[in-house]
Amino acid sequence: MQKAVPFSAVAHPRRQRLSDTITSQIEQLIVDGTLKPGDTLPSERDLSTQLGVSRPSLREALLILESRGLLQARRGGGFGVTDITAPTLTDPLVHLLQRHPAAVDDILELRHGLECVAAYFAAMRATDADAKRLSDLAAAMKRRRSVRNPLEDADLDVDFHMAIAETSKNLALVHVMRGIFNLMRINMLRAREALHHDHDNVILLDDQHGEIVKAIVARDRGR
Repeated sequence: MQKAVPFSAVAHPRRQRLSDTITSQIEQLIVDGTLKPGDTLPSERDLSTQLGVSRPSLREALLILESRGLLQARRGGGFGVTDITAPTLTDPLVHLLQRHPAAVDDILELRHGLECVAAYFAAMRATDADAKRLSDLAAAMKRRRSVRNPLEDADLDVDFHMAIAETSKNLALVHVMRGIFNLMRINMLRAREALHHDHDNVILLDDQHGEIVKAIVARDRGR
């Protein structure tokens, strides 16, 4: 989808090609997460106006980014941001791990390490918009207590932890978290199925999510 992105006017460099400067600005927006996979850039006309550059220079920059695999031309015109985070774990490995109970603890340890790091940096870097997004996701999970659909609950749980990773503004961490998305989903689904008839533990899990959000909003990295 096309989104409102704060593209700023490009300073015309003396020793660098203008297209390289444009390329650097768009790359930085991808690195810091302002532009996310699937986002559509404004039309060439609108974007050249926002950047204060000629359309030929912009077109050259877009083609450079496309050649690097960061942008993809869309049917009907325009460019979209490519998902550069290929799966870290292949599907066969995911299935192998989830079929062997002994691997469950390994998966939990991996999740614990990654999620703690993500929450730590999210508490450092969360914006007001990030805080609202996390609060909304935690509230959505809480509202679902009476519904109890393990599959949908697991999906929402994964969305919550992915949102924390994105709030960390650490591209490498987001890459790894997205890479183990399917593994996380299977692991969380099993946990949710185990909690399906245990209302007290569902409440406890929701409360834990709420505490995570409070810590991030309070910029409390040690909670």
